Amino acid sequence: MSTQTGAAGADAPVMTGGEGHLTGYGTKAYRSYVLNALLLVYILNFLDRGLLGIVAKPVMDELQISRGDFGLLTGIGFALFYSVVGIPLARFAEHGHRVWIMTICIALWSAATALSGMVAPVEIGGVVISGFVMLLICRVLVGVGEAGCTPPANSIIADYYPPKRRSTALGYYAMGVTMGTLSANLIGGPVADAFGWRQAFIYIGMAGVVLAVLFRFTVKEPPRGYTDPPGAVRPKRATFAEALRELGSKKSFWLMAAGATLASFCGYGITTFQTDFLMGTHGITLTEAALQFNVPSAFAASVGVLATGWVAEKIVKQRPNAIAWLPAVGLVACVPFYVIGFSSDNKWVALIGICAGAGIKYGYLAAQYTIGQGVVGARTRATATAILLFIVNLLGYGLGPPFIGFVADTLFAMQANADGFAELTARSCRGDALKALAEPAQAFCKVADAKALQNSLVITSVLYVLPAIFFMLCVRTLQKDLVSK
Repeated sequence: MSTQTGAAGADAPVMTGGEGHLTGYGTKAYRSYVLNALLLVYILNFLDRGLLGIVAKPVMDELQISRGDFGLLTGIGFALFYSVVGIPLARFAEHGHRVWIMTICIALWSAATALSGMVAPVEIGGVVISGFVMLLICRVLVGVGEAGCTPPANSIIADYYPPKRRSTALGYYAMGVTMGTLSANLIGGPVADAFGWRQAFIYIGMAGVVLAVLFRFTVKEPPRGYTDPPGAVRPKRATFAEALRELGSKKSFWLMAAGATLASFCGYGITTFQTDFLMGTHGITLTEAALQFNVPSAFAASVGVLATGWVAEKIVKQRPNAIAWLPAVGLVACVPFYVIGFSSDNKWVALIGICAGAGIKYGYLAAQYTIGQGVVGARTRATATAILLFIVNLLGYGLGPPFIGFVADTLFAMQANADGFAELTARSCRGDALKALAEPAQAFCKVADAKALQNSLVITSVLYVLPAIFFMLCVRTLQKDLVSK
């Protein structure tokens, strides 16, 4: 057992021993409970995050904003604060009580999600703050809260599960990304259709506050370094500069981070506008888009994440670098499926293409957490995860949705100029503004607006080749950089 005292951990050097590196912390049943509790939290994290993309069309119509504006709302508006706050929270998680940190953050982002459903224009000192700005503020608060989820969760998993079981455990936890997206569609779509997009935010946010309380009283804080090998010494927690120096010597970390960032750039952008695309191109309702398309594709993605971690673990002795090259193969293979899915005018062909693409591309999530945790020691795991998420979310999530949105707006403007509707903008095709247009302009808007988004999604799908290159480069240095093998 670890000689460390105190659940939250201490800064004194800790010598680990016993069989923690073989068995992990707690009983097998309780480890499974904790892992499932962390998965549920991560699902909620991405449910709250992805819900806005599900209700993109009604939100854009009510607030009368373009896709470029909506991309800023779902992208950089959330990701900037999520990324910046994530690092200090992770530093605190290196020595603070990780379960308490997560509890407070779950409650914060859930409350902000509920408030998102209540936004309305506000007048302060004669200045009117629009509903768009108020929603942006709520999304910033959601980002601040969600920043305190994954770094401490990864650190907790590393102390509950020994190195030989960690790949599967982290891959299982990583399913929260796709299962959260699935849940956002399964719950958010029908609720928004039945009661309105505002009620969907309120109900889901309130449920999250309840989950925060249950999490605090049922999950135990594990001793730090419990699963480290016998005789391993964990000195005082590393300073941020020391953590950067350790990561600076790990080329595999930065190659993996570049690959994960580019993959998330494409993935977050596609997820944000997929429902909008389905409703516009295939003429289906929000609930139909959510249940018939988004739920199956998110389920396929969840299976892909878990399968990648499981396969990599099974063949690690024969193929020790599988955790890096398996995602690379998947990222290349998903491109033709996505191109077919987003370019086809047949909704069933689109369904097959989108599901197949999602099922084989998301293995990189298991890789990013396994490699990110595996190349550093116990004292810098949470910080390494926070730095990784800072890069991935600021550049990937922050820029992916605006990229697709602005490309779509640009393509629309080009088509409008070519067809003699130069006076039309993307905003003029939203809500009440669209109803005020003449019939020819309305007809043009409906066709050109949907086609612009369709082409933007096809362009983005082709870019998945780029992250595959970085994951393949990671193969060359991974064994040299790994600490946990």
